[in-house]
Amino acid sequence: MDISVLGIDLGKNSCSVVGLDAIGKVVVRRRMRRETVITYAATLPACVVAMEACCGAHHVGRALARQGHAVRLMSPEYVRPYVKAQKNDDRDAEAIAEAATRPTMRFVELKTEEQLDMQTLHRIRDQLVGDRTSLMNQIRSLLLERGYIVPQGRAKLALRLGEMLDGDEPVLGSRIHRLMSDMRLRWRALDERIADLDAEFTDAARADERTRRLLTIPGIGALNATALVAAVGDARTFGRGRDLAAWLGLVPRQATTGGKPRLLGITKRGSRYLRKNLIQGARASLPVMSKSDTRLGAWLRGLLSRSHHNTVVVALAAKMARIVWALLRHQRTYDPVAQAA
Repeated sequence: MDISVLGIDLGKNSCSVVGLDAIGKVVVRRRMRRETVITYAATLPACVVAMEACCGAHHVGRALARQGHAVRLMSPEYVRPYVKAQKNDDRDAEAIAEAATRPTMRFVELKTEEQLDMQTLHRIRDQLVGDRTSLMNQIRSLLLERGYIVPQGRAKLALRLGEMLDGDEPVLGSRIHRLMSDMRLRWRALDERIADLDAEFTDAARADERTRRLLTIPGIGALNATALVAAVGDARTFGRGRDLAAWLGLVPRQATTGGKPRLLGITKRGSRYLRKNLIQGARASLPVMSKSDTRLGAWLRGLLSRSHHNTVVVALAAKMARIVWALLRHQRTYDPVAQAA
C-alpha cells in the first residue's frame, strides 16, 4: 500500500485516519485509538502526516517525526473549506489530508516540549492574574456596599484594606472583618505565586540567547520575550516581519472589492495573550521612544501628530513584532542608533 499523505483527525480517545496515494486517491480509511495511531504509522514508510493544530497534536507530531515522517500541522480554519458534504470524523480526516497537499497552505511549526512548558507557565500566570483581579474587584464591591469607596489601584486598595483591618478600633462587623481578612490572605498568596513565576521568567530570559536579544527592544521584558520565543520558535516560519504581526492580529482588516482597498480595525487574530502583552509594552515605552532622536522616534512623533494615541500604541506594537522577527531571524540585537540617520 503506497501512502503519500496520511490525514489524522485527532480525538480525545479515538481518531480517524485517511491515507492518500500519490494522485490523491483515498486508499486507507480507518478508525483507531490515539495510541494505536503511532503504532500504525510506525509500520508505514516515511510519508507526510497531516493534523490540525489542536490539543495534543504537538505530542503526537513529535512521536511521528521521530519515526521519520514529515509532520504538517494546520490551523482548523484553513482545513474547514476542504470538508465535503456532511461533516463527520472521516470527512474531517480526508479534508486534513487534502489540505496538506495544497502548495499555498500555511503550516504550524511543531513545538518542542520546552516551548509547550513555557507556554503553560504563561497560561497559569495569566489565570492567576485574572483570579487576583476578580478577588480585588469583589473586595471593592463588598466595601462599597458598606459605604467605603476605595480609589483605583492595587496599592491603594491594599493600603485602605490594611487601615480597616489592622486598626485599633473595629471598622467592619466581626463577620465581615473575618471574611475580609481571609480574602486578604488569598490575595497575598496569589501575589506570591505570581512573583515566583515572574522570577522564573526572568531567569529563563537570561539563560536563553534568543530572549536576551529581545530584551534589548524597548517595551519587551522577560514576560514578553519568553512568551514570544515559546510561541514563535523558529522565525524562519514567517517570510517577513509583517507576517508575524499579522499572525498576532496587529494588522488592519481588509475589505477590498472592485479594486478599491478599504482598511478597517486590526484583525485581532492569533493569541490574545501575546497581543495584549505587546500592546501593554508599547503603551509603556511610547513616551520614551517618541522623544528619542531616532528614525523610530521621528515616525512615532509623526503618527502622534495625526492619529489617536491608542492607534499609535497599536502601530508601535506591530512595529515591535516586526523588530522581534528581524532579531530572531537574523540573530542580531536591537540598536537604536542604527535607526537614526
